[in-house]
Amino acid sequence: MVVLCKKTMLLTLVSTLLLGLLSVSCLSELQRFEHAVKPDGSLSFLVVGDWGRRGLYNQSEVALQMGIIGEKLDVDFIISTGDNFYDDGLTGVHDPAFHQSFTDIYTSPSLQRQWYIVLGNHDYRGNVEAQLSPILRKIDNRWLCMRSFILNVGPEMVEFFFVDTTPFVAKYFTDPEDHVYDWDYILPRKNYLKNLLMEVESALRESTAKWKIVVGHHTIKSAGYHGNTDELVNHLLPILQAYDVDLYINGHDHCLEHISSTESPIQFLTSGGGSKAWKGDVKWWNPQEMKFYHDGQGFMSVQMTQTEVDIKFYDVFGNVLHKWSTSKQLSSAM
Repeated sequence: MVVLCKKTMLLTLVSTLLLGLLSVSCLSELQRFEHAVKPDGSLSFLVVGDWGRRGLYNQSEVALQMGIIGEKLDVDFIISTGDNFYDDGLTGVHDPAFHQSFTDIYTSPSLQRQWYIVLGNHDYRGNVEAQLSPILRKIDNRWLCMRSFILNVGPEMVEFFFVDTTPFVAKYFTDPEDHVYDWDYILPRKNYLKNLLMEVESALRESTAKWKIVVGHHTIKSAGYHGNTDELVNHLLPILQAYDVDLYINGHDHCLEHISSTESPIQFLTSGGGSKAWKGDVKWWNPQEMKFYHDGQGFMSVQMTQTEVDIKFYDVFGNVLHKWSTSKQLSSAM
């Protein structure tokens, strides 16, 4: 009864947040992509974020271990949580950084799979359209980067909702310091965010997938340098809670991290250790929620079936630092 009441309150909150938006916004659907599961019905993938430094800061070493683990798990694809090119994104589709930080780094056979990629705040400091351009896909067909999109895997097994989180953060607009951000197609910001929130809410509401995973660059919950992203806590998190999202996966903080929640079953997973990490930069967090924190480089793997999810975090040497698993029962036919 308590759970039902809480769910009703969340849905009411989401409705309140979105009420009236239709009068000023035109709802459109997020673009969808399909990816098959393995013949046995399972899925495995890697997650890495905050990586593009031309191989420096142990980016090449992390890539090497990703290749080794990717082969062991026979990964189906790789997810990037953003900040793909430091410090200021790409200058254009022919920027050599694309080869120097991506194509020439992730060379292992197991990493020659589709990459599903979101943008980070550093990517917005360059030419955003370059990363979104189909020209890059022709240069390296692994590359698939969009602002926001949906990935369907298996017949109603799992849906991934990739969300463009950078425009949520007010300080990039009000106090950009010395940085210049590429806000083409974002302004007016208020309308962009309204549309995006409605699209995400609509997609989650209509989803019949067994598992729901949301991917964004910015943190919702984190004990790292950046900490929580208040704008996402206030506007995105209530939607995730209302529609039973299982995992929120992000980068932004240059660490590896797993936080649970006393408010919902959502697991908050940070994989932002693709290159430069921030040693010792960690804040106190409720030990009931903090399951794991590593202030160094590394990446994450996820193995899934219809009924189980297994997550592992690896350091720069490929050592397993943390494991977590959960399961769900298959729905009975009525």
